[in-house]
Amino acid sequence: MKKLVSVLLTLCLLMSLVAVAAAEAPAGIEGWEPFAERVKITVPVYDRSKAGYPAVDDNYWTKWIQENFGDKYNIDVQYVAIPRGDVMMKYSTLIAAKETPTIMMEYDYPKVAQWANDGAMQVIDLEAFAKVAPTFYQAMVDNNQLGYTDINGKTYFVLTERPYYNTTFAFATFVRMDWLRKVGYDHVPANYTEYVDAINKMIEAGLTKNPVGAGIPTSAYITNFGFRDFPVSDEGEKEWAMHSSLGTPGFPWYPTKRLLQRANAEYHMGWYSEEFDLDKNSSGMATDQTQTDFINGLTYSYGGYIGTNMAWLTAFYENNPDAELALASPYGGVEEGVNTGCIRADNPFGMIVGFSNLATEDQLKAAWMLMEWMIQPENLFVLENGVEGKTYELGEDGLPRMLEYTGEEMMNHNNNIDMTCLVHASKKVGTIEQTIAQMSPVGLPQDFTQALIDNYYQLKEIADSGKAYSDPVFAVAIESESEYSATLLSLYQEYYAKLVKCDPAEFDGLFDQFSQEFLDAGYQEIMDERLAAFEAGQTTRLPANAK
Repeated sequence: MKKLVSVLLTLCLLMSLVAVAAAEAPAGIEGWEPFAERVKITVPVYDRSKAGYPAVDDNYWTKWIQENFGDKYNIDVQYVAIPRGDVMMKYSTLIAAKETPTIMMEYDYPKVAQWANDGAMQVIDLEAFAKVAPTFYQAMVDNNQLGYTDINGKTYFVLTERPYYNTTFAFATFVRMDWLRKVGYDHVPANYTEYVDAINKMIEAGLTKNPVGAGIPTSAYITNFGFRDFPVSDEGEKEWAMHSSLGTPGFPWYPTKRLLQRANAEYHMGWYSEEFDLDKNSSGMATDQTQTDFINGLTYSYGGYIGTNMAWLTAFYENNPDAELALASPYGGVEEGVNTGCIRADNPFGMIVGFSNLATEDQLKAAWMLMEWMIQPENLFVLENGVEGKTYELGEDGLPRMLEYTGEEMMNHNNNIDMTCLVHASKKVGTIEQTIAQMSPVGLPQDFTQALIDNYYQLKEIADSGKAYSDPVFAVAIESESEYSATLLSLYQEYYAKLVKCDPAEFDGLFDQFSQEFLDAGYQEIMDERLAAFEAGQTTRLPANAK
């Protein structure tokens, strides 16, 4: 009996010691051990089909992550290419084939909400996540993002940072300053009246036939923020909740009508090619005819995300060595009674990250480990800057200065942002001026650093006035969006071409007809569901300075 009591006491003591040890195990990297058996995780990465860049899923930097993170912890890190212009189709194919990436991430909340609602993602425990990835979790706390982690009352998401989110400083539209000078302008158009005057004079001067690049939109997002009334009324806030979305075109809404009516007028002034509807317009997200026309010197402007190596800008100068470019003014579309100059602010988060319902416990932990490892400053610095003396050099201020480089260690799009988006949506170094300086394109005949800084402060001025806000974020899934969004995008693309090309006298009647067809095709259900969520307090609200 004494021996039995002794054994039991010993077991209790051992169990207590194990419990204490487990409780005292350090959180984060210090507490990590290599997995006993090899763990494979798959990570999505955008494929933007950019000529001259390495393969996005197999390059020097994917191998660097494997060697410096994966091999250390017995994890096989494999990247999966996701076409930037066809994200949902690619994910749908992977999900149907039971090849869902371990990490599922997107910038657009409606998309990740659909995956969660469809059961493709698994519910996660934020306390467990914080134990594995305390640095990442604390960044979410510091950025006030915990309120965006749940949908339908369950936790699915973690979120990355978006620096300076209330401005769109990382995207810029370049215009032909040399053409402007030829038609009597010493500045870029500061409002729509000047813009119309300048474009028409370019046609009259024979500088080009169709100065404005156009095509059928590839995205569901309608760029109608500028055409919305300001300030926003209480009724306008309800309309915002019903219509403002990246995932479904807000077609039957007055700002969309204003946008399309302006496009119709521009088409009939000869600004667009008569066959523009045969081309696609990805709005700077991918290579398309609008980009090609600008590179070939046929159009006045083109916009895209800023990075040190911008292949399309390099190609433009190669084809147009005597050209002079400038940045378009964010006020260039303003017209009294039509365009108020509002802009879409980005969400206060970057990627919304969820995890496959097929992921095992070990795969889930390995994915969290990758995120925590990548957010460490020493690792993020290398992934965003590369190899000193090849891809960057240190300036006198101790900050990296990116170099034009096309060797083995070449950075992918925008300094590997489609990999480091697992941490933040854009590179951040020191002040905004320093951040822009190291993002500014290199190897070009013109230096755009100061112009980009000036552009940031103009955008900030707009944001501070209340004219920059984003779309509503819902705490419940809008199920009808999942059902109808693809069909509605197709309809919008069809209507877009017809409304831009129609006789101006027929525009109002056609818009009303198409709006009713759009509502009948499922959009009314989406509006009703979104409004119900808004009125139930299940969505964000407009910022106070927008009202």
